[in-house]
Amino acid sequence: MVTKVINLRQEIAQCRICIDNPDKTPLPHEPRPVAVLSQNAKVLIVGQAPGTRVHASGRPFTDPSGDRLRDWMGIDETKFYNPEKLAIAPMGFCFPGLDEKGGDLPPRKECARHWQSQVLEAMPQVELLLLIGIYAQKYHLRDKAAATLTETVKNWRSINQSTSMPYVIPLPHPSWRNNSWIKKNPWFEAELIPHLQICISKLI
Repeated sequence: MVTKVINLRQEIAQCRICIDNPDKTPLPHEPRPVAVLSQNAKVLIVGQAPGTRVHASGRPFTDPSGDRLRDWMGIDETKFYNPEKLAIAPMGFCFPGLDEKGGDLPPRKECARHWQSQVLEAMPQVELLLLIGIYAQKYHLRDKAAATLTETVKNWRSINQSTSMPYVIPLPHPSWRNNSWIKKNPWFEAELIPHLQICISKLI
């Protein structure tokens, strides 16, 4: 298993599928895959895709979204960036570029299609999946995902009663853009976040 993780990590680091074999338009810049694979981590974060800051740093969640996510999880940077405790494999490993309004484009579909199943197969020890955002939720939960992110996150209890996957906690993206969503859904911080922190404390 150790060798499999190491080999997969090296393959991901060299990946150029979004340029050499894209679904449609090639990635508009040189790929810089950002992922953290581990043979021991019990928690796997599946987010969206790196933003501009992470593309520059090469380190996942080195931005305000990362600060909020760590706060939700109840852990500090030392634990968050310990690959023995936590693995990270977003739906798109590379920054997808910006749209006409200056927002991040969606994760590259060819990336998830090629890598996500291999990541899970290489890390069978994972006990908890944090699915951040609608792209990760729809991909991994399939028909268990609701029509909206709000419904999916709100259904976190029933999702785990009806799936054979590792234990799943769906989350909204921790971006400041979701401040209004958090205010409109007080159950999220009152019910789901305490549960998330209990789960994390048992595994990290």
